[in-house]
Amino acid sequence: MRLKGLDLNLLIAFDILLEERSVTNAAERLHLSQPAASAALSRLREFFQDELLVLHGKRLIPTSYAESLVPEVKRILEQVDNMIAISSDFDPLKSERFFRLMASDYMLNVLVTSVVATLIKKAPGVRMDVRLSEPAMTTKFEQGKIDLMLLPEEYLSPQHPSELLFEERLVIVGWDQNPIMSEPLSEADFFDAKHVAVALGPNGDPPFIEVYMDKLGYKRQVDIYAPHFSAVPWLVQGTNRIAVIQERLAVMFKTKFPLKIATLPFDFPTMRMMAQYHKARTNDQGLKWLRDCFQEIAKI
Repeated sequence: MRLKGLDLNLLIAFDILLEERSVTNAAERLHLSQPAASAALSRLREFFQDELLVLHGKRLIPTSYAESLVPEVKRILEQVDNMIAISSDFDPLKSERFFRLMASDYMLNVLVTSVVATLIKKAPGVRMDVRLSEPAMTTKFEQGKIDLMLLPEEYLSPQHPSELLFEERLVIVGWDQNPIMSEPLSEADFFDAKHVAVALGPNGDPPFIEVYMDKLGYKRQVDIYAPHFSAVPWLVQGTNRIAVIQERLAVMFKTKFPLKIATLPFDFPTMRMMAQYHKARTNDQGLKWLRDCFQEIAKI
């Protein structure tokens, strides 16, 4: 399709070429041969009357004009993507929609896997890409590249709509042979014990649990930091360490590991787990259907 002499397919090529700064890498992402990707770059240069990407050593460096075009091209592609996604008619049995989600490994375990299991019958053609929570994913959400984020209420973006999935209590888990797990824990037991804590992502970001432990002034003896919640049972079993995790996750782990669950010996806020979607997707019927699927499973 052409608009004022521009083949609109070239905008996609422009976006990827500017991201990759390599014709070879761009060709792979575009599912084109390298000569075809080079031809696309040549046509873009001819249309915009600018080199756009200049070879420097082994890398292509964008010109200042090319960099000035990047935000506008991304905005156009985002609007087209939103227009395609927002359909007045969504049939899950016929759809081949590709949903992109951001969730912690906790939400992946307690909710996402159950929703995915239902898709075999409800929506056999629907596919899903689930990425772990990290700052880069939040940026992609703002750009419209993530359809749904599953996260605690405290981490919501105030600019976009959200809905409550469920509330979650925090509990203690420990090895079932750990002496302090044989009876209700006192505050002294809790703070005298060695702990496993979780630090998420490449930057070691603290999850809800750790943020509120600090806010409330609870200073634990953290012996080990785990990269995700799924590692916790492996690190407490066979030891006298304990950990504070979400109750749903603790119950799930208890069916597979020799663990016991105990109540926290002090008041602690409950987590409100939310589903957030971009304001541009408010009328997206496919996304509404997916949110309903999450709501249905969350209530079980």
